[in-house]
Amino acid sequence: MPDPTTVNAQIIDLINQSQQATMNPQVVLTSGAGKAYQAVAQSAAIAVQDAADALRNATTVATTASGVAMAQFLATGEDRYAKALQLAQQMMTSATQDFSSIGAAAAVVLKSFPSG
Repeated sequence: MPDPTTVNAQIIDLINQSQQATMNPQVVLTSGAGKAYQAVAQSAAIAVQDAADALRNATTVATTASGVAMAQFLATGEDRYAKALQLAQQMMTSATQDFSSIGAAAAVVLKSFPSG
């Protein structure tokens, strides 16, 4: 019967090879850089999603305000409602510019981050 305290040499060799393959400094560096890149990419995607949500919300508010202002302008002819229409349009322009800026900034960050 073999000695229970003796480990098969093939098992020891397998463990050593596994450690060398996974704990090699270059492997650890590359793996860490890849994980960091994925985290940055996910953060950039979330920022763009948040910007899209903000744009969608601004669109809803601007569209509603425009509808109310147009109805009031047609009913009364008062210039203050025409001004409200202009402000709603400015809101949409600003929200669109913000979305574009955030998307561009996210792309720059991601492109300049080393991928591993």
